[in-house]
Amino acid sequence: MKTEIDFCGIKMKNPVTVASGTFGYGRGHSEFIDLNKLGAIITKGTSLKPKTGNKPPRICETDSGMMNCIGLENPGLDYFMEVDLPWLKKFDTPIIVNCFGGTEGTVEAYVEICKVLNTLPIDGVEINLSCPNVKAGCLAFGTTYEGVKEITTACRKVLTSKPLIVKLTPNVTDITLPAKGAEDAGADGISLINTLTAMKIDIEKRKPILSINTGGLSGPAIKPVAVRMVYQASHAVKIPVMGLGGIMNGDDAIEFMLAGAKCISMGSANLVDPESSIKAIAGIEDYMKRHNIEDINSIIGAVEMN
Repeated sequence: MKTEIDFCGIKMKNPVTVASGTFGYGRGHSEFIDLNKLGAIITKGTSLKPKTGNKPPRICETDSGMMNCIGLENPGLDYFMEVDLPWLKKFDTPIIVNCFGGTEGTVEAYVEICKVLNTLPIDGVEINLSCPNVKAGCLAFGTTYEGVKEITTACRKVLTSKPLIVKLTPNVTDITLPAKGAEDAGADGISLINTLTAMKIDIEKRKPILSINTGGLSGPAIKPVAVRMVYQASHAVKIPVMGLGGIMNGDDAIEFMLAGAKCISMGSANLVDPESSIKAIAGIEDYMKRHNIEDINSIIGAVEMN
């Protein structure tokens, strides 16, 4: 059976990656799984300078999922280059660095970090467009065609030697518009979905549980929404799609690929079971055996609509 895929020029042993923010930089999970077996590793969101997160409480469980408002806390790009990157290079697994525009959240901030990432021995860059755009009144870049196109165009100009993947927010009316914005600006691929904006209230205290009132909902609860958006986006653009949102096992991964995803990324599942990604790879192989599938690429977008 052939499980290898080519995503934006990144050669992956299988279509399973780990979503930014739920796997750190891999050190903790390396105590439970062999990182060499993953299709790719997507790092925790990294900014040019260190960034502190929101005050606690900043994570809570929900029905069939979880919410977080971590605030993209990270040690900064210099620390990543000095400590984490050399360690990650020990493994035979592609490294995709997720990045964002730091506290400023401006186009210029995205460009500055992409300039440095362009020089590093990594395999790809994923830009997170769910961060506030301070100059545009704290609107997320990823909510409009124009916003996505603007920042993707700017990053593409300096990111000349690495594949550029644009991570889209689901908090929009029509996901095909930002997807097209990324494609028209020269992105090599898109990834979706990020978390859904949500709220949970403590009825005894009559206050939201999370410190900043709202947070991002992830986990199985959002999977049907994610599958729908992946299907829509993959049929609106010609560039490849990475699907994520509530994937817990191999069956979930297959569902996303049938909808049009070329590869998938597992997020909350890593917090439930540190071995979930490896189990998903085995689940995909089992599906291929049961259905006599020789090449995993043959099922991409193969759903037969009613």
